[in-house]
Amino acid sequence: MSNNSSPETSSPESTTAKPKPQQTGFFGNLVFNIAIPVLVMSYLSSDEYLGPAWSVVVALSFPLCFGLYDLKKTKKINGFSVLGIISVLLTGGISLLKLPAEYMAIKEAAIPAIIGLAVIATQFGHKPLVKMLILNDQIINWDKLNASLTEHNANETFNQKVAVSSYIVAGSFFLSSALNYMLAKWILVSEPGTTAYTEELGRMTALSYPVIVIPSMVLLISALIYLFKQISACTGEPIETFLNQ
Repeated sequence: MSNNSSPETSSPESTTAKPKPQQTGFFGNLVFNIAIPVLVMSYLSSDEYLGPAWSVVVALSFPLCFGLYDLKKTKKINGFSVLGIISVLLTGGISLLKLPAEYMAIKEAAIPAIIGLAVIATQFGHKPLVKMLILNDQIINWDKLNASLTEHNANETFNQKVAVSSYIVAGSFFLSSALNYMLAKWILVSEPGTTAYTEELGRMTALSYPVIVIPSMVLLISALIYLFKQISACTGEPIETFLNQ
């Protein structure tokens, strides 16, 4: 995970001192985590092609390999990449063991719920997780921001605003958890291990973006806009002053 400085601690290293690891883009995530697995599970799960079991293995190998590639490319351990890999492995394990769909629904709800709880728990420490999620050093120049907050004696006030944003961000993950559970319960109705079940798994993956990601992103963007406004209010300067170009 990236290391972001809180207003009370030292600022992160200057971006000129050390090149930032290149991150994978939205298109790559969409293709390898959603599009290819959906196509494989939807169209190759019948017995004349891969069959239910092997179609799950092949489909989930794409997000798994992509997650490992992302870890290697960024050259650092990212908690969300690790959770993503664990989620893929659990999906494959539950499917191949032919466990009841209830297990899949619980797994789908557990991952975002864990992140939401982590956001709240870290709020009471020196490095709130919300700063890594929406206010990390790829967006904000913490050297400038910390200096300005200190100059205006606004560190405590800004920390209070960060706490508010943490609850908004945590709420987005709890919403995602609830929607994940309901989507899994609604779609996964066939017998585990069958072609129909594998196709339903593909359908659930395809629907996860519009049904789950979009509402959650609305809350995340709301938290970001809120923090941007609070930065301007606390420092008396426009947010553009603190954005990394």
